[in-house]
Amino acid sequence: MEHANANPSLASVLAQSIQAGRHLALTNSKQREQAIGSMATALRGSFHDILEANTLDLEASRELGISDLLLEWLKLTPERLQRYIDLLHRLGELSSTYGATDIGSQGGDRHSYRRVRPLGTIAFIYEALPELGAIAAGMGIKTGNSIVLRGGIETQHTNLAIANTLRSGLERVDLPPDAVQIVDSSPSLLYELLTRTQQVNLAICYGRPSLIHQVTQQATVAILPAAIGNCYLYWGANGNLEIVRQAICDSHVGEPDAVNAIEKVLIHRDRSSTSLTTLWKSLKEKGFVLHGDRELVSNYGEHLQLAQDREWYQPYLRKIVAFKLVDNVDAAIATIDRYSSGHADCIVTDSYLETQQFVAGINSACVYVNASPRFYRHQQGCDRIWLGMSNYPGSQRGAIGLAALMANQQVTMG
Repeated sequence: MEHANANPSLASVLAQSIQAGRHLALTNSKQREQAIGSMATALRGSFHDILEANTLDLEASRELGISDLLLEWLKLTPERLQRYIDLLHRLGELSSTYGATDIGSQGGDRHSYRRVRPLGTIAFIYEALPELGAIAAGMGIKTGNSIVLRGGIETQHTNLAIANTLRSGLERVDLPPDAVQIVDSSPSLLYELLTRTQQVNLAICYGRPSLIHQVTQQATVAILPAAIGNCYLYWGANGNLEIVRQAICDSHVGEPDAVNAIEKVLIHRDRSSTSLTTLWKSLKEKGFVLHGDRELVSNYGEHLQLAQDREWYQPYLRKIVAFKLVDNVDAAIATIDRYSSGHADCIVTDSYLETQQFVAGINSACVYVNASPRFYRHQQGCDRIWLGMSNYPGSQRGAIGLAALMANQQVTMG
């Protein structure tokens, strides 16, 4: 889609990005690994400059009255920055996702195979969380894609410092720095970026529901939105109390974005009062604020605040958990499919039949059985790195990893 009032600077950025992407697509896995290592080393060399830029953003954001949640996401500590530099190094070491798979004969003298190739140019749209720009760029380089970063106004100095550092890392290994681009945070430019169907092959968006809604409403390019919060847990009649407590507490551990935080708990009506009050007292000791539906509040008002109807749809993105009574697993499934964000939901039960019903009936991207849904960008011992979680329909639903940045291409030989 071309625009009569097209932004000439964006047009130039995208043209450079496409050209850099074509160059990247011809590199081998060793070159891309060296490039990511060089980007990580460059970040380490600019450590103090990045933290100083982050301090400027924090001061400006406080003056603008930016929410406490975004301030928490925005603030880079030396430990947090170093952790993501280490993660970028690890990303470079992962095995390549390139390869070819034989499909077989199509009859006569025709034979086909399927190869994996880069998508091209990827836009990463995010707010706060400046370190995610580095991980998204690293994932782009790893898969042979160029990437255009569009962060929020609250973190513009930090994002620019990180992007310029990543570009210098690419230059050091003789790869085009335009494979990593950054654009400003104006709403008009975002709209144009999201409607550049000939130049942008995929837009990944990460942030609060308001940003995700804006992107999904405006985009004509292919999009992959990431979801945060509003995950549900169903506590069956025979489910273990300690597993429920551990799953809730563990899911809220995130630095700083607890992607899969359990914020709503559906309780089987046959659970005892003792088990409920024991759980609530334990959660309050951990600093949680507890809400409940009208029936629970009428019986346990000393433990719970009344949850408003809209809360069941919305993520809190804070240490708040709301509780609701349901009659059985079918009612839990219907409630979760209606209200949850659909990217990570749980069941705690000792019943095999109830487990099978839940897994077969639930429409969530990821389902956890008697386990914490805690999100790890990179878990120790795992050979995958995830950018976020998507509840969007399609083949890339679930954890957003390197495969989401690749496409299949079928080649038929005559």
